Amino acid sequence: MSDGDAWDALPESWVVWSDADDGRAVLVFRPDVFDGDAYPAACLPTVYVSQRPPERRMRGPGAESDRWFVSLTLEPEVRVREVEADFDSRDAAVDAAIALASAFAAGDVDYRSAYQVPREDYFDALDDLTD
Repeated sequence: MSDGDAWDALPESWVVWSDADDGRAVLVFRPDVFDGDAYPAACLPTVYVSQRPPERRMRGPGAESDRWFVSLTLEPEVRVREVEADFDSRDAAVDAAIALASAFAAGDVDYRSAYQVPREDYFDALDDLTD
């Protein structure tokens, strides 16, 4: 997949929030809904493509890896670890991020398992927004 059309296959419910020159990309799910009114903005589902492993904070120390990582967060401190993966190239990571976004939009990602304390109202809301 070439960079020019890398995100063409992204489901309509997902938006490329940023696609930086260094290759890092941030995708967000339904920012029109997670606006702070209907749903809390802090609960905006987000897919990251980065050379920084998901467990390493953005402002933390450490050089970036030669690998590319894809991760999904539901809140700043809630990662869906079961879907995290790493890849040899950015193109492969982008393809995986699109596949993950598609699976999420179709309701095929188990986000409930990422929570230690269930948030049933939030889960119901996400269920309503996904197929």
